[in-house]
Amino acid sequence: MNGNYGWGLPVQASTFAKEVDFGINLIHAAMILIFVLWGIFFAYLLFKYRRREGVKASYGHEGILKSLIPDFIVLLFEIGLIVLYAVPGWGRMKLHAPEPALSNNIRIVAEQFAWNIHYPGPDGKFGRFSAEFIDSANVLGLDPSDPDGKDDVVTLNDLHVPLGKPTLAELTSKDVIHSFFIPEFRIKQDAVPGMATPVWFEPILEGHFEISCAQLCGIAHSSMRGDVYSHSPEGFESWLKERLAEKAEADKGRG
Repeated sequence: MNGNYGWGLPVQASTFAKEVDFGINLIHAAMILIFVLWGIFFAYLLFKYRRREGVKASYGHEGILKSLIPDFIVLLFEIGLIVLYAVPGWGRMKLHAPEPALSNNIRIVAEQFAWNIHYPGPDGKFGRFSAEFIDSANVLGLDPSDPDGKDDVVTLNDLHVPLGKPTLAELTSKDVIHSFFIPEFRIKQDAVPGMATPVWFEPILEGHFEISCAQLCGIAHSSMRGDVYSHSPEGFESWLKERLAEKAEADKGRG
């Protein structure tokens, strides 16, 4: 996982990471250019209007519109950035989620200080859940009598996703506001108690990445992290079968 980070931005591991990085790099380049040009201009003014013997200082407001030309150029750049890049990009990433039937559907439930991941299993249906069923062995409150939940899989701080299709998650929280953040996927979304927020991403690299909480959420905020593994479709199915076998064995033991 350490190989995902270098001197610049983390590795681009999702479909829209490149688009996000384009905006970040464009803004940084513009700010550097503005900084250099203004520095040169200020140095010119300091030299031209330096104190000289026999030259009196004069004060006036002539040419005020001319002096605002650089500000108008920056304003036009910012408006163009919003209209041509930010709004369309936000729409593609946030407002147009993929179809659930074509996605890997999961639930992500944050709590102090962990990430609970809920997979619907081979039937593609999430089991019913309710706060009345929550205990130390059933952290998401899955109804043990619901047949749709018999093949559901729940992991702690361990997210597995396949390549080749988007992952569509329903994000929420059990206690306070958290922020689901995978730097390599360029995805960050608040998890708010009482709200189910859709969030999606599509990995393009097979590997090991990290979930962190980007919202101060309590005394152990810094330890609220998890692992993300992106697999080939076959690798993901193999992992899911292993978890189902482990669950069946555990259920048999409890029975």
